[in-house]
Amino acid sequence: MSRTQKTSIQPDDPDRRAVLCAAGGVALGGIAAALGGSATAFAEETPAATRATGSLGARLQGVQHFGLTVQNMERAYEFYTAVLGGTEVFRHGDFQGDAVQNTLLADQEILANQLGVNPRTIGVPDLRGGTQRLDVRFIQFDNVVIELLQYRDADQPMGGPKAFAEPLEHMSPAFPRMMHICFHVGDDVDFNQFIADLEAESARRGMTQVRANRIIRVSTEEERKAAPLSANTNKVTVAPSDGWELIYCKGPEGEQLEFVKALGPVKKRFADALAAHLQLAAK
Repeated sequence: MSRTQKTSIQPDDPDRRAVLCAAGGVALGGIAAALGGSATAFAEETPAATRATGSLGARLQGVQHFGLTVQNMERAYEFYTAVLGGTEVFRHGDFQGDAVQNTLLADQEILANQLGVNPRTIGVPDLRGGTQRLDVRFIQFDNVVIELLQYRDADQPMGGPKAFAEPLEHMSPAFPRMMHICFHVGDDVDFNQFIADLEAESARRGMTQVRANRIIRVSTEEERKAAPLSANTNKVTVAPSDGWELIYCKGPEGEQLEFVKALGPVKKRFADALAAHLQLAAK
């Protein structure tokens, strides 16, 4: 698509809807396969009428994607594809116009009116007039899709390093509304080595924000780097989380990431819950 071509999100665009629905099907199938359920059986056993008019839960097909607004699109794209191995589904961009502004930002414009301030001062871009534009890229993993979004000024190139709004400075997971993306590490993977390799590969690419926490107390970046390999993984042994292994890590945009393994008892709890959910939804 030309960088100067005007576009807007069309809810009834059959091509876009088909791609997103297909990706959603892959996501649900991946979850079931990983945890021992059968998404295919669920889809076959659930009558179309029930899916169309039943409870809200019965009308869902699971989580289709997580969205992440980034400052530098190319940097984020490189991390989620070249480093973590995701596959691009498609990219679209230069979104502007009244429909996309209303769809994405109406609540924030209402808030600006209530506060009596210019919407730009609370981070609301002008997609309506085209002063700013929105670009997106969808990245497929085995069981979910990640959508990268970048809001940029119209005179900035697609994929560039300059975003419309400044990034949040305080990214503590303790803040209400703070979210994180969690990746499921294979059962047979050496978790400690995985984290070490993740940090090394990211550093090689100049992604200095990618830093994992340690399970021992450290006060400086030097101490964090010097921690032994065995300090990379928090292994939970207390029920009902027994078998859960995890680490928290910042991504290249400063986003909060988590990497986990679900083994033994906790793996069975997730599998049992998925089976129960699919069985209930099929009624």
